[in-house]
Amino acid sequence: MKLLELDNLQVSIGPVQAVRDVSLSLVQGECRALVGESGCGKSVTAMSLLNLMPPAAQTNAARWNFAGRDMRQLSEREWRRIRGNEIAMIFQNPMTALDPTQTIGSQIAEPLRIHKGLSKREARMRAIALLERLAIANPAQRAAQYPFEFSGGMLQRAMIAMAVVCEPQLLIADEPTTALDVTVQAEVLSILRELRESSGTAMLFITHDLGVVAEIADSVSVMYAGQTVETGPLQGVFSREAHPYTQALKRAVPNMENPHRLEAIAGTPPDLRHPPKGCSFAARCCERMAICDQLPPNFPCESTAAHQARCWLWHPEHPARWRENEQ
Repeated sequence: MKLLELDNLQVSIGPVQAVRDVSLSLVQGECRALVGESGCGKSVTAMSLLNLMPPAAQTNAARWNFAGRDMRQLSEREWRRIRGNEIAMIFQNPMTALDPTQTIGSQIAEPLRIHKGLSKREARMRAIALLERLAIANPAQRAAQYPFEFSGGMLQRAMIAMAVVCEPQLLIADEPTTALDVTVQAEVLSILRELRESSGTAMLFITHDLGVVAEIADSVSVMYAGQTVETGPLQGVFSREAHPYTQALKRAVPNMENPHRLEAIAGTPPDLRHPPKGCSFAARCCERMAICDQLPPNFPCESTAAHQARCWLWHPEHPARWRENEQ
């Protein structure tokens, strides 16, 4: 049974169609990476999954089920019981996400008191134990300190502790390794991998770093201009990128085994106040055809039935050149 099923999510903020068609699913213990350049709608998708969009935003979905419940029907009171308990989020910038007026320990302990009914002392002891598990030295002393007394890597671990302290079924990690040096980044990924394996928590990992995706994800959804343009298992998407945008992203990543001049993607993303009626990537695509002025559906790719791309190159009647070359 799928833990999360999301079909055709659409989010409008004023005149901006920030998310126009995002579909994804997760089973227990799966880590799905949500990949794309800045501004493509990744964080808006994450905030929508927690029903944290501002009142001016309009959110709709054809289907939005979590743990067998229709999330579109929940009241705000029911959402408050879910946030931080069944669905939790590691926010992009822990320095702004954490409260500077409260100690680290009290912020980690707060979800336990609210959702699990633990006493103040029990919640604090659990918070200290979790900080120790996350390799924070002198956890009891650190729990009594404030966010400004922590380094960037330590703040990220504190943010992770606060997100996982109630052992949620779904953990949303919004670029948790951004602005961290390589050593700390590796430690954070190791911690997340260990937590997922030990608790069976499903994870939606949001990033623009394809190297990080290869380290932690089981499946990948690639976003562009508010839409998912390619989705599938990690090996299928990485070994045989089906959408021209995914191919362009991969060409922009340094590769020591096959050094080449990095290629920037020409042009700019479309204005989502007036999104194109056809393929969103057509204006920047070297494979553009006349039919790209029409909106493509998701077509299955050859690597696996679960691998799909929103591109006319994969129309069953289109003899794509690079498919012919393999025959």
